[in-house]
Amino acid sequence: MTTVGMHGAGHMGAGLGWALREGGARVVTTLAGRSARTARLAAEAGLEPLDSLDAVVEVADTVLVVTPPAAARDAAGELAAALDRTGRRPLVADLNAIAPSTVDDIAGTLAATDFVDGSISGGPPTVRPGARIYLSGDRAGDVAGLPWRHVRPIVLPGGAGTASALKMCTASVYKGMTGLFMQAMRTAAQHGVLDEVLADLAEAGLADPTRSVVVAATKAARFVPEFEEIARTQHAAGLPAALFEGFAEVYRQITAGELAAADPESVDRAMPAREAIRRLSQRSG
Repeated sequence: MTTVGMHGAGHMGAGLGWALREGGARVVTTLAGRSARTARLAAEAGLEPLDSLDAVVEVADTVLVVTPPAAARDAAGELAAALDRTGRRPLVADLNAIAPSTVDDIAGTLAATDFVDGSISGGPPTVRPGARIYLSGDRAGDVAGLPWRHVRPIVLPGGAGTASALKMCTASVYKGMTGLFMQAMRTAAQHGVLDEVLADLAEAGLADPTRSVVVAATKAARFVPEFEEIARTQHAAGLPAALFEGFAEVYRQITAGELAAADPESVDRAMPAREAIRRLSQRSG
């Protein structure tokens, strides 16, 4: 039986672990230093908790790293230290939403073991099956060959950084569109034309974006560094960084609101647009 270690078992990490368990893998993680929410998500996904990251590394054939973008470098450092302490060399795949330049840094940190760059497009498979996992690097095929269910692994040509470059491009569209909706709806509410704006968007074939805005708000704290990673990627391509630095500022403001304190798996996604706008701006207790 293949054993997969999850370094990070939050909403997405636990969901991917569940998808591998569905395929017959043993999936282990550690909850040391993790939140009660992470412990709940890991338990609901059926992940096997071990005492420490060292214990995960000791038994894992492959380790998948799934953390918020701001934690990616620290997670790599923790994993490198566990590799040093145990002498083990599992295959490591970093699946975080980070710039190719950040991938280069992380690959250097984890130079002692084989490394695959990866990125995820779509939600956790426990919420909605069908996410794509893009993979690049010499052993990308090995990660794609894990017993995945409810997700679709896609191997890209090219080395580490390619899968993350794709993520930076697609996330700029998906999350950028939600940021545009968020700004438009907040501005419309301020000017008393929210219903009219939503009606006009619907006439143009853009369904009510309230649901996506609400869910995005719960992830505001992790989206800020992701937008910064996108800005860094675009700057490296010779393009202006200001656009996504601006989106980072939009979400930074949202982090102070009530919705930002909610969890994506439990927030009321059907709340009316006017309530959503109020809770975007209302300070959390």
